[in-house]
Amino acid sequence: MAQSINRRLMKVSEIPAFVEEVTRIGCNICAVGHDNYVVGDADLSPAEYERAGPELDKIEDAYGERDFLKLEIVRYLRSIGRYVDVGADGSE
Repeated sequence: MAQSINRRLMKVSEIPAFVEEVTRIGCNICAVGHDNYVVGDADLSPAEYERAGPELDKIEDAYGERDFLKLEIVRYLRSIGRYVDVGADGSE
């Protein structure tokens, strides 16, 4: 029998703190265009990832489910200058 896991839901008001905590551990979170964002843990060296990976897991567990806030997170990231536009600066 499948069990459902009840996770807390992140609040809109928690977006700034979430972004701050993610960047504090060295992950480059940024909006991509106007409807997506990425957490740049892939940019970390293996040693940095070994340190930051568990911290990122803790942050994600603490803030809970956030998929439904994707557009609000993107808007916030763009408002603080953490974005890249598709096609700009040679990206596609």
